[in-house]
Amino acid sequence: MIVCIPVSQDGQVGEGWGRARRLALATVDGGLITGWQEIDVDWLTTHDEGAEGSHHARVARFLSDHAVQVVVAHHMGAPMENLIRKMKIHPVLGASGDARAAVLAAAS
Repeated sequence: MIVCIPVSQDGQVGEGWGRARRLALATVDGGLITGWQEIDVDWLTTHDEGAEGSHHARVARFLSDHAVQVVVAHHMGAPMENLIRKMKIHPVLGASGDARAAVLAAAS
């Protein structure tokens, strides 16, 4: 299973999904994280750039390109949650603390 989560520099769950600076892609298999890749996306800067809908398209492309099945985040706006659900990706909200622990909790 591929799980995506915003992460801070110190390995904690990032503040929000749509304005994340850095994401982690975790591969979870058998209750263990078997892969962990962090990617600088800087959605904080690009959030308001481009035409209306550009940001959601950018997020959708990222999720699709990486075959994400679950998104874990502290929070996200209702339109973003709706987009993720339409993509058949499961959002898990309310996450906090250690990002790896949050991924494992969401994957169980």
